[in-house]
Amino acid sequence: MLNNKKILCLICARGGSKGIPKKNLVELGGKSLIKWSVDMALQLNFIDRIVVSTDCQEIASVAKLSGVEVPFMRPKELAHDNSPEWQVWQHAIKKLENNEQFKSDCLLVLSPTSPFRSKKDIENGFNQYFVKNADIVVSVKDSSRNPYFNMLEINDNDCAVLCKQLDNNRVYRRQDAPAVFDMTTVCYIANTDFVLKSDSMFQGRVQIVKIPDERALDIDTPLDLKFAEFLLQSQSGFINEND
Repeated sequence: MLNNKKILCLICARGGSKGIPKKNLVELGGKSLIKWSVDMALQLNFIDRIVVSTDCQEIASVAKLSGVEVPFMRPKELAHDNSPEWQVWQHAIKKLENNEQFKSDCLLVLSPTSPFRSKKDIENGFNQYFVKNADIVVSVKDSSRNPYFNMLEINDNDCAVLCKQLDNNRVYRRQDAPAVFDMTTVCYIANTDFVLKSDSMFQGRVQIVKIPDERALDIDTPLDLKFAEFLLQSQSGFINEND
C-alpha cells in the first residue's frame, strides 16, 4: 500500500521552549532530541522526503548535518508557544507544493520530544491509516486516569463530580470503565489533502495506534528529561524494540 503513495515526513522543531531551553537540541544518550527523530526517519525506506520545519538556524544546521532537508525557514508567527502545530503542517505542505511542485499523498509528523519510538510503531500507524481508511492516525497510550472513574470537575453547585458518567450504572473499578487514551507525540499520519482543507484533526475520521508506555514518553519538562535519561540508562531491551 505504501509503494504507490508519496509520503512526506515532517519534523517540527522550533527554537523556543520555556520548559527546557533549546529543548530540541538537548542531548539524550549522546545525541540531540532532533537527531533521534532524524535517525528514525532515515530508517523508513518508504519515505519520499524528510523535511525539518524550524525557525532556528542552529536547529537547521544540525538537521542538515544529520542528513535531512531544511528547504525553508518557518515564519516567526508560527513559532510561538501558542502557535497551532496544525498550521505548521499546512505551511510546510504549501511551501513544498508552491516552491518545488512537490505534492505528497500522506504526511508523517515526528516530534523530537518522543525519542523512544520504534520503526514498528510507525509501521503499525500506517497499517491503521490504510486499513481503517483514516483521514488521520494519532499515536496514543493507555491513560493512567479515567474520567468515568477517578477524574473530577467542579459543577455549577461548586461541588466535585466525575467528569463523565454512564447512563445506567456507576463504575466501581477502573477496569470496568470505558477505555480512554492519552495522545502522544510519537507519530501523526495524515492525508495531505485533509490537512490542507481542515482546521483541526478532529474534523475528519480519526484512528489511533497504541504505543507502549515506555516508548510513548513525551519530553516537555526537566523531570521528563530526567526520566528519559533513567529509562535509557536502565533499559533492558524495551526501548526502540520493533516487536
